[in-house]
Amino acid sequence: MAARRAASSLLSRGLIARPSAASSTGDSAILGAGSARGFLPGALHRFSAAPAAAATAAATEEPIQPPVDVKYTKLLINGNFVDAASGTRVFSPSGKTFATVDPRTGDVIARVAEGDAEDVNRAVAAARRAFDEGPWPRMTAYERCRVLLRFADLIEQHADEIAALETWDGGKTLEQTTGTEVPMVARYMRYYGGWADKIHGLVVPADGPHHVQVLHEPIGVAGQIIPWNFPLLMFAWKVGPALACGNAVVLKTAEQTPLSALFVASLLHEAGLPDGVLNVVSGFGPTAGATLSSHMGVDKLAFTGSTGTGKIVLELAARSNLKPVTLELGGKSPFIVMDDADVDQAVELAHRALFFNQGQCCCAGSRTFVHERVYDEFVEKARARALQRVVGDPFRTGVEQGPQIDGEQFKKILQYVKSGVDSGATLVAGGDRAGSRGFYIQPTVFADVEDEMKIAQEEIFGPVQSILKFRFAALEFPRIPCDRDRLSTGIYTNTLRAMCSTVEEVVRRANATPYGLAAGVFTQRLDAANTLARALRVGTVWVNTYDVFDAAVPFGGYKMSGVGREKGVYSLRNYLQTKAVVTPIKDAAWL
Repeated sequence: MAARRAASSLLSRGLIARPSAASSTGDSAILGAGSARGFLPGALHRFSAAPAAAATAAATEEPIQPPVDVKYTKLLINGNFVDAASGTRVFSPSGKTFATVDPRTGDVIARVAEGDAEDVNRAVAAARRAFDEGPWPRMTAYERCRVLLRFADLIEQHADEIAALETWDGGKTLEQTTGTEVPMVARYMRYYGGWADKIHGLVVPADGPHHVQVLHEPIGVAGQIIPWNFPLLMFAWKVGPALACGNAVVLKTAEQTPLSALFVASLLHEAGLPDGVLNVVSGFGPTAGATLSSHMGVDKLAFTGSTGTGKIVLELAARSNLKPVTLELGGKSPFIVMDDADVDQAVELAHRALFFNQGQCCCAGSRTFVHERVYDEFVEKARARALQRVVGDPFRTGVEQGPQIDGEQFKKILQYVKSGVDSGATLVAGGDRAGSRGFYIQPTVFADVEDEMKIAQEEIFGPVQSILKFRFAALEFPRIPCDRDRLSTGIYTNTLRAMCSTVEEVVRRANATPYGLAAGVFTQRLDAANTLARALRVGTVWVNTYDVFDAAVPFGGYKMSGVGREKGVYSLRNYLQTKAVVTPIKDAAWL
C-alpha cells in the first residue's frame, strides 16, 4: 500500500517548493531581431519590462558530463543485440546507424543501429516463434509474474544508470527521472506482474444442458510504438500488460530517444525473459514504424504519439490484417480555475500542469481558463512564477526545466510563440530561447488569449502557457441545478438564468477542440467540481491536482485523443482475446 501511495504521488512530490530567481536569459538565434523584446513593441503594456529571472545555466555553464556509459546501441532481436541488416553492404559492415543527440548541446551521444523493414521482419519472426513455440505463453502465470517482479527489482538496482540515460537522451531533469520516472517504471512492472496470475475466464450459465467457458487468451504478437517524450514510462505502460497476458512483443523506439529502452530491455532478459519474447527495433517512422503497423504477422498494435501519425498507423493496420489498435494521441487540455480558488495554489498547479517535462506532455494543461474575478491576479502571479522557473542543464540540482527534445521541436515552439503575438495575445513572460547553445526555451506565458487563436487550438508541446478569461457567476451555483424546464416556468430569476448559461459557456469552450485527453478543475466547491467533471469530454479529469498517474488508474482520450485505455485493468483487455467454449452436458445434476 505504501508503494502504491508513493507511486501515485510522485509527480506531485518534490515540485512544491518554488526556486529562487536567477540571472536573465540570452538572445534568440531563431527569432533574432524578432525576439520578445525586439519585434513586440508595447507587447508588455500591462506589465513591467523587467528581464526574465529564469536561470540560464545553459548559457553560462559547461554541460555536466553524464555519469553513465552507453552500453546498448544495437537492435534486440531474438534475445541478442545485433546490427541492423539494412544497409550493411552500402554504409558499413556493421549496418546502418543514426545519431542520437544530446539536446543540451546538439552533440552526438552515440550512433544507434537503424532498423528498417528487413529488421522488423526479423523481429516479428522471432516474436512469432517465441509465441507459437516458446515457453512464455506456456509457463504458469505465476512464473511470468516472478519474471516481471525480478525485472522491477533490477530496475531499482540500476536506477541511477537508467535515470542518467533518460536525462542525457531526452533532456529531462535528473531530479524528475530519478525521483519520479524510474520509480514509476518499477511500480508499473510490479503492478502488471501482480496481474499475471489473476487473469482468468468465467463459467456462465446456458439456457440448456451446456457447459460454457469464457477464456481470456493472449492475443499473440503485439507491435508497440513508443514516443520520445516519456520513453521509459511508455515502455512500462505497453510492455508490462502485454507480457503479463503472455504475449510476445516487437517494440519500436522513437529515433530521438532509443537508449533507455534498450538498456531496460537487457534487464528484462537478465530477469529471465525467454529469447524472442521482447524485441526492440530502433528506427524511423516511415520505415520501421510503417512496416510494423502494416505487418501481417502482427496481431495487435499499440501506438503513442501525435494524432496525425496515429491516423496513419490506424490506416496501415486496417489495410493489412485489420489488427486491433490502441492509440494514445495528442491533447489540448483545459485547466479551469474557478473564482473561489486560492490563487497562489491555482497558479502553482497550473504552472506544473503546463511546464512539466518542458511542456512536452500530451495531457499538459495548455488552455488555462481563469474566471474574470481572479484573472488579473492570476496572470500577474503566473508571470512571476514563470520568471522564477529555473532553466538549465538537467543534470544540475535545482534545475526545473531542461532543453526541448531537438532542433525541430525547438523551432516549432518558437513559431507558435510568434503566432501568439501576431494574433494579438499579450506576451507577459518568456517568448525567446534561453542561452545560446542547445534547445532551451524560456518559460513563456500569454494573456488575453482568445479561443480562435492558433496557440489555443493546436498542440504546441512546449513551455508555452495560454491564459484565457471566462465568466461564471458562481456564488449560488453549488445549490442550484440547471433545469431548463424550471427556467421556462419562471421559477428562477434572470440572475440564475445567466448563471446556467455561463456554466454552459465555459463547458462549451473547454470542449470546443478535436482533442479530449485530460482536464483540470480547480475549485473549493464540490458541486462545481462534479458538474464540470461530468460535462468535460475527456478521458481524465484531475480536480485540485494534476498529472497523477497511479498504476491502477486508466488513461486515454475521447475524440481524436485516442482509442482505448492504458494502465489499470483496462490495459489488460488490449492484449487478450475472448473465446467461448461450449460443450454439451448429459444427465447434469444441475444447470
